[in-house]
Amino acid sequence: MVYKLYKNDFPATLKFKKSVAIDTETMGLNLNRDRICLVQVCFGDDIAHLVQITKNSKNKPANLIKLLQNKNITKIFHYGRFDLAMLNRNICPVFGPIYCTKIASKLSRTFGAKHSLKDLCKDLINVEIEKFNQTSDWGATNLSNDQLSYAAQDVLFLHKLKVKLDEILQREGKMNLALECFESLKTRVKLDLEGFQELDIFAH
Repeated sequence: MVYKLYKNDFPATLKFKKSVAIDTETMGLNLNRDRICLVQVCFGDDIAHLVQITKNSKNKPANLIKLLQNKNITKIFHYGRFDLAMLNRNICPVFGPIYCTKIASKLSRTFGAKHSLKDLCKDLINVEIEKFNQTSDWGATNLSNDQLSYAAQDVLFLHKLKVKLDEILQREGKMNLALECFESLKTRVKLDLEGFQELDIFAH
């Protein structure tokens, strides 16, 4: 596993590609209370770039923002609803096409399969990932090697999962529906940020 750690931004020399896997680690799951501590990106080349966002940083991560707002780069998430909301609240709005492996799995693998990242990695690409550090203190000044390895694995396999999920979506005739769902995530995030996380406004 290869990862590179940066403080508050990655260098301007980092080369972007047409798609990027993105994940975040935060102090908790409350959009209004908890802050982003780490942003992980991978361009499908088996290298995870980890940007640690320190609590008292005064400068915006300009190069990360440039990536997030590039409309020509597809952003791949697992459960993108949370990461998009956290990025929007703490860093900047995310532009460009969105892909969510959790949504893709729920649409295509309707035979009782589980849809966590751990399950997708095991079922689709025969990779076992460790989730032990999921609830560790991501706000620590010095993150451990175990934490960084955990964070890296959350983006290292998303490109491969997308390929497998796209095959099933195409086979089952659900690709167009998936694309519409991915696009609707932007609206779902706006609702979450306005305080409607727990309310299904489409319910009776």
